[in-house]
Amino acid sequence: MPDGQPTSYYRATATAYAPYPTLHGSHEVNVVVVGGGYAGLNTALGLAERDVRGVMLLEREQVGFGASGRNGGFVFAGYSLGEQSLLDQSGAPRARALFALTTAAVQRIRQRIAQYDIACDVVDEGVIWANWFRDPSILRRRQQLLTDHYDVHWKALSPTQLRQLVDSARYHGGLYESDALHLHPLNYATGLARAAASRGVALHENSGVLQVRREGSSWRVDTAHGSVLADQLVLACGGYLAGLEESIDRAILPIATYVMVTEPLGERLQTCLRTRAAVYDTRFAFDYYRPLPDTRLLWGGRISIRERSSRAIERLLTADMLRVFPQLRGARIDYAWSGLMSYARHQMPQIGGNAEGLWWAQAFGGHGLAPTCAAGELLAAAIAQGDESWKQFRGYGLCSTHRPWGYLGAQTHYWWQQSRDWLKSGLER
Repeated sequence: MPDGQPTSYYRATATAYAPYPTLHGSHEVNVVVVGGGYAGLNTALGLAERDVRGVMLLEREQVGFGASGRNGGFVFAGYSLGEQSLLDQSGAPRARALFALTTAAVQRIRQRIAQYDIACDVVDEGVIWANWFRDPSILRRRQQLLTDHYDVHWKALSPTQLRQLVDSARYHGGLYESDALHLHPLNYATGLARAAASRGVALHENSGVLQVRREGSSWRVDTAHGSVLADQLVLACGGYLAGLEESIDRAILPIATYVMVTEPLGERLQTCLRTRAAVYDTRFAFDYYRPLPDTRLLWGGRISIRERSSRAIERLLTADMLRVFPQLRGARIDYAWSGLMSYARHQMPQIGGNAEGLWWAQAFGGHGLAPTCAAGELLAAAIAQGDESWKQFRGYGLCSTHRPWGYLGAQTHYWWQQSRDWLKSGLER
């Protein structure tokens, strides 16, 4: 596992496909989507499913190159902004409507995996929220909040019940979310691309956009070897900034998160996990992990303003893993990598458009599979049908993150929350 740019487990085990061609020459289309991650792919596929013709998607690298092909693979409802904060900021009716977009998206992801026969190692057996702290009110409050305000029902797990599933002395009960799944995120991304192509979307990889500008009533999009004129332009570049529209770029912080995967553990995996559910914990700076089909354990966590080498990531995350599962001491780590997520100051997705046919979808903040699906549906409905449901996100606009100073603020906030977790754990001990 060489240092430098790490190879992810997902890239190493990705299903091969014929690369999409680099854009050459001049083209005219109805809609051009910039970015081959989940937000762009869901928008393009949503347009094709609504019988919009003349849709093109441009990706600078390969489909799923960024966070969409490197994340933990969790699919569940909600946003990076917690449910209580969403309720406090938006009021009960609007918060419930926004949350419902993501519960519908979880079902749409299931439906598309089946409809388009996307082979992505899907495990539809829920997610466990494990309590790192001894205080059981943490679980009761969230369970009650979800029931009362979002009509979402999670099952309580006593410490004994949780220990039967997740064999760690670190936890003190949990909640089980049954309407959740996990999957191979890169194969899911390439499956979405294949579905979009099958419906007529023109996909182009290795086609980085150099600039966009208005040309008459159209958008002109230039790449190194070609150009496109389009009526509508969608920017869905996430944490890998394209530098195309200042107001959109400056509204996010690209933040790194870390993931690693163990060697195949065989029966040893059963000493830790006796469930196929994915798991994350109740801290702000939480660990998240899930069993893989080949008996490996995928482990992720931490956020940082900088990416690290695979060796550094392995050291950090192995220490975290052994704090939860000391029985895995000595297990070999075969893959460790990082990826850039896009965060907004308000911790909600930025989904919007203007009168000139410019649209954007970004800032999914590490909670992306369901919200990106919802964003694609909102933008596709807006472009194809004039639907205005996307305006539900107007309150979460393109507020500047004040880079580079915003990086320091984000890192400081993370360290402060992390110290609160440590303090609470220390006081309990």
